[in-house]
Amino acid sequence: MKLTRLLLLPAALFLASCAGIVPHRTPPGVTVDLVPRGRYARVQHRPMTPRYITIHATENRSRGANAWSHAQMLKRGAIKGRHNAIGYIGWHFTVDDHSTYQSLPTNERGEHADYDGPGNRGSIGIEMCENRGNDRARTIDRTARLTAWLMKEHGIPISRVVPHMHWRMIRHDDGRDLGHKRCPHFLLDNGRLGPKWQAFLARVMAYHRAL
Repeated sequence: MKLTRLLLLPAALFLASCAGIVPHRTPPGVTVDLVPRGRYARVQHRPMTPRYITIHATENRSRGANAWSHAQMLKRGAIKGRHNAIGYIGWHFTVDDHSTYQSLPTNERGEHADYDGPGNRGSIGIEMCENRGNDRARTIDRTARLTAWLMKEHGIPISRVVPHMHWRMIRHDDGRDLGHKRCPHFLLDNGRLGPKWQAFLARVMAYHRAL
């Protein structure tokens, strides 16, 4: 019986992978609701070893634009990427003041940072919601907790937790240099890294030390 179970285990893992199940641990309090494998932001299988964590803000202030809503948009391919390699935008986690949704496995590449650059090729993307009625302070706190957990899980140092602004954006299709986007805007001081970003990193490290 034990031998049979051992023989069946690789097959079970293979089937789980084909079904698009996340092949690693899920962060606490996160709802896994992945983009279908082979569709939209996962139209190509692009393995990734995460080396950075990139922090974004959605800049979507519609009242219903919470984490669930963004996860559903990613699942149905509603967010297009006209100038990138696959035609769709995709990131790993979306956070609001009461929930967090995972849309991509952390070992698959997203399209959220810098087109063909190292930000997309090697970073986990986290989007913070800005919808009307959302508590920004709680959203930032939940993002810090998630970031700390991902750091520990993937062996990523705090020096590699970066804002979207860290990455230079050069479009895939025409090579146009868009420079550095000032994102996440509410963690910047007059468009630059400063006390707000340092306070966020300090909060991440506090949660990391407690793990």
